[in-house]
Amino acid sequence: MKKFIYLFTALLISCSVLGQEKVTLSGFVKDGGNGESMIGANVYLKGTTIATTSNVYGFYSLTLPKGKNTIIFSYIGYTQIVKELDLDKNTSLDVELTEDEKTTLNEVTISSEKENANVKSMEMSVAKLDIKQISKIPALLGEVDVVKSIQLLPGVTTVGEGSGGFNVRGGNIDGNLILLDEAPVFNSSHLFGFFSVFNPDAVKDVKLYKGGIPAPYGGRISSLLDIRMKEGNNKKFEFNGGIGTIFSRFSIEGPIKKDKASFILAGRRSYIDVLAKPIIKQRMPELKDVKFYFYDLTGKVNWRINKKNQVFLSGYLGQDVFGAGFRFDWGNSTATARWNHIFGEKLFLNTTLYYSNYNYFIGFKNENDNTAFDWKSNIINYSLKPDFTYYLNQNNTMHFGGQAIYYNFKPGKAVVTNAQGLKSELGLETKYGLESAIYIDNEQKFGKRFSMQYGLRYSMFNYMGKGTAYSYYDTIPNYRKRLKEETMYAAGKTIKQYGNIEPRLSMKYELTDESSIKASYNRMAQYLHLVSNTAAATPLDIWTPATNNILPQISDQVALGYFRNFKDNMFETSVEVYYKDMQNQLDYIDNSNLLLNKYIEGDLLQGRGRAYGMELFIKKNKGKFTGWISYTLARTERKVEGLSKNEWYFSRYDRPHNMNITTAYELSKRWSFAANFVLMSGTPATFPNVKYEVQGYTVTDNTTEKRNSFRNTAYHRLDISATLTPKKNENRKFKSSWVFSVYNVYNRQNAFTIFFRPNKDNPTQTEAVRYSVLGTFVPAVTYNFNF
Repeated sequence: MKKFIYLFTALLISCSVLGQEKVTLSGFVKDGGNGESMIGANVYLKGTTIATTSNVYGFYSLTLPKGKNTIIFSYIGYTQIVKELDLDKNTSLDVELTEDEKTTLNEVTISSEKENANVKSMEMSVAKLDIKQISKIPALLGEVDVVKSIQLLPGVTTVGEGSGGFNVRGGNIDGNLILLDEAPVFNSSHLFGFFSVFNPDAVKDVKLYKGGIPAPYGGRISSLLDIRMKEGNNKKFEFNGGIGTIFSRFSIEGPIKKDKASFILAGRRSYIDVLAKPIIKQRMPELKDVKFYFYDLTGKVNWRINKKNQVFLSGYLGQDVFGAGFRFDWGNSTATARWNHIFGEKLFLNTTLYYSNYNYFIGFKNENDNTAFDWKSNIINYSLKPDFTYYLNQNNTMHFGGQAIYYNFKPGKAVVTNAQGLKSELGLETKYGLESAIYIDNEQKFGKRFSMQYGLRYSMFNYMGKGTAYSYYDTIPNYRKRLKEETMYAAGKTIKQYGNIEPRLSMKYELTDESSIKASYNRMAQYLHLVSNTAAATPLDIWTPATNNILPQISDQVALGYFRNFKDNMFETSVEVYYKDMQNQLDYIDNSNLLLNKYIEGDLLQGRGRAYGMELFIKKNKGKFTGWISYTLARTERKVEGLSKNEWYFSRYDRPHNMNITTAYELSKRWSFAANFVLMSGTPATFPNVKYEVQGYTVTDNTTEKRNSFRNTAYHRLDISATLTPKKNENRKFKSSWVFSVYNVYNRQNAFTIFFRPNKDNPTQTEAVRYSVLGTFVPAVTYNFNF
């Protein structure tokens, strides 16, 4: 630790002289059409390598020599601005870029940065998507979907339709830190995984880190999905919306005070329950009161107080409601307050305060005898995070800060009502935790070709009272542990404490102007676990903290990549290989009991995990025909003492082969077409290998003691879409488009799972049944509008 600090300090001191006798140019880069801050805009000194990019709030700071300088501001699809400046002191300069009318932006792009950003930037294992690109991808029922879009990228998979979340480089879904304006979202799905919770009309920027995660971020071991909301048009009022097959959406944004304050408010509501109700009432009267819908509301307000201060308030509220003789609800709510402050011209501060709540509820009621059962669960957390960026000089940019997160876990509380109306409560105790971290890193350039980003994060977790801590006797692996003792702890009293040092390192060497090699290493610590024994995540899954019996998850990942562009950046290619070692992965004994079990820790096992693979990516950026091809060759395995003969076994989301082809074709200004094809290996499964006859019935069993030694059939699917833009009337501000799409064109019945059962006609015979969540093609029409 001390050696690292000494090295870090020496590197900074050795280069600090480079910042002497210089001046600083700083300010904000904004979209001239709507006033939105521009993320990743390029600011550079003409004819040199002195350059920077604007941060997520549009702020830039560039150290320059005194005297006359030619500064260029650019962003793909926008007209660049050239400023001739005579600088003799630190200067503040805000600029607004306008869209280039001569540039046709009918291209599928992963990044809105400059064309060779994949080669020049420090980042690797990172994918950036803008909402224009996401909107071109064919999706289920024609609805634009952020989460479904990232599943088309290399290294990202899912266990199938109807499953919430996604898996990144062999990690579980709980290993993904999903941030909406810096507030965590614990369940990113509506309708059991068919749609994401993010309204595309309110989203500005999406960035997925699969590796090389910077020191300011932690708390998960697999990935970071950073979603930034729009700030709202501060020039004029704007309305967006869409009417689709299953739900409609509408948003309004505009200035509160022009060029100073703005807002955006976006909402969605599905109406499949309304459309289906007449049919259900006629054909299934017993389900006449069925409820099956979701809604969400997203809002944001920002106010630029002065050149040094800006504040943001944003929030999200979403809920799914499903009921047919019972009630099943789940949803997320978040609230974020942020304050930007600039100290001088080089030090930028963002302070974030957030609240996040994930909840679900299950209720049953017997109308005949009035008996009832209600179950509610929550995970609530609050956080404070001051984050500093110090633009030391033209070769060094530092990040440092800290974060504290207070967790309130309510894993389950049930109320049972008997026929006499008497209520009784049962459930699990609330658990409390405090996660804190401090971090520092520096991005440094060593000459023209080589650069590094090195940093350190120290995280600590306190599992606290008020509550009961359980201890267990050791036992044979894969057997339930016997309770040893129960100890009560007062509120705020530490039950168990963990601490972890998390080094981060990224390196880049530019071989030529069109090619580079990059490498990264990061250690991540995660103090949360998702308790689930199903192949796909469900809203019923329980989150639990690291305790005196459950160790925090730790991952170490190394990655190496080669990046190369061709034909004036028309084609981008990359090859990345990675290896990830994971400690303390959660598993369960055979026949474990996870439902409202206060001794659940006696049923849990922890072991090792490993994931390794190669990711290939080819993308065409320019021309009428654009798109990308991604292929991932990977393996993800687990090893837990007591399971699968103590040998490595495939994890439940292991897919060795994963190929995605995404294309877009602009036929004319009015018609455009898109398609994507997905081909993946089937997921692992445990199938029976013997059967017994008991009183004329067949019972199947697996005697190999090995987990996931079989595999479901391969998954493949083709989706297509066509977009019609009506002829534009120059005298009208109203714009619209029709999107016609077909999901699963050739009616593939992909196996979500395969199970075995006795044949109905001959119970002595066993039959394998393939269960498909969505085993048919799905056509859809969506009408979008803007004015």
